[in-house]
Amino acid sequence: MRWLRYSLEGKSGYGILSDEDIVTAVRGDPLSNYETTATRLKLQDVSIEVPIVPPTFYCVGLNYVKHISTEGLTIPKKPDVGYRANNALVAHGQDVIMPADATRVHYEGELVVVIGSKVRNIAVDEVKRCILGYTIGNDVSERNWQASDRTFWRAKNSDTFKPMGPWISTEADLAAMQTVVSVNGVESTRFDTADMLFGIEEFISTMSRYLTLYPGDMVWMGTDGHSPNLQPGDRVDVSLTGLGTLSNRFVKAALT
Repeated sequence: MRWLRYSLEGKSGYGILSDEDIVTAVRGDPLSNYETTATRLKLQDVSIEVPIVPPTFYCVGLNYVKHISTEGLTIPKKPDVGYRANNALVAHGQDVIMPADATRVHYEGELVVVIGSKVRNIAVDEVKRCILGYTIGNDVSERNWQASDRTFWRAKNSDTFKPMGPWISTEADLAAMQTVVSVNGVESTRFDTADMLFGIEEFISTMSRYLTLYPGDMVWMGTDGHSPNLQPGDRVDVSLTGLGTLSNRFVKAALT
């Protein structure tokens, strides 16, 4: 099942997206009780919104060996978890605004795990039961700020720096999944999505020892490879096998 959050005529809601790109509107949402309605909409006629606005937004770091080596960092010995800010979220098709003083902006194509139920102290072999589904994220980063600032407050959390979507799939074949990132239609990065240093189950189980995860929380699972320096006007497409493609254009903010 694919869950789509959309807007039409100023109103937003959830729907279930068919293989024929028809949206069946629902009353309710994927995190609680819902019922389908008789309303059918063409995907092309609605505006795609961020699939879920999370209560808490987690993003794991240093989870693919090639990316760690490329960035000249040390391979961690245990799962490493950080936070991102909701103000940075934008939907599929919306522009990423590069601040006027940003000089080294990179993409990071990532698998996003959406939590579906409240959990605490969950065992590794039970993690799958708390997952609602999966979507795609682009963890945009300004590398000079990442190196100079004490925290990631602007390097990774500037407005629009977290494109996500276009929808949530409740099923995913991680073993067969590849992450492919293209810039202006030319492939730039490709890697096996499941080739993580620490897997989804280990991350979520580890996190749940210390904090409660709630429905709608999300965990971005890190990236591999290396991004070129993005330029204003570039379009970045992040595709994950079976999940679709997240596409966003990068534009430069005007000097103020």
